[in-house]
Amino acid sequence: MTLLVVLTVVDIVLLTAVLAGYLYWVGSLLGRIAANLEDCAEKVREINGHAELIVPGVEHINRTGGVVAGALPLLYGMAEEVVAGATYQPPVGEREPARPASGTRRSRLHEMVGFLPR
Repeated sequence: MTLLVVLTVVDIVLLTAVLAGYLYWVGSLLGRIAANLEDCAEKVREINGHAELIVPGVEHINRTGGVVAGALPLLYGMAEEVVAGATYQPPVGEREPARPASGTRRSRLHEMVGFLPR
C-alpha cells in the first residue's frame, strides 16, 4: 500500500506542477493582451482628440451634401430636357480621307540634292 500512496503523491505533485506551468503561461498571454489593449485605448483617445477638431467641418460638409442632394431631382429634370433635344444624327454619305491637321508636309531633302518639285 505504501507504493500506491507514493505514486499518488507523485501524481498529485506532477499534476500541480503542470497546472502551475499552464497557469503561468496563460497569465503571461493575458498580460501581453492587456498591454496591447492599453496601447489601443491610448490610440483611440488620440483619434477622438483629432476627431473633435474636425467635427464642425464634417457637419458643414453634411449640410452642404444635403443641399446638393435636394437639388439633384431638379438637375436631373433639366438634364433630361437637354438630352431630349440633342439626339445624335450620324453623317450620311461617304467620308473624305483623313488629312493631317497641319496640312501637307514639305520636305527639304529635295532641295538639298538639287531637285525642285513643280
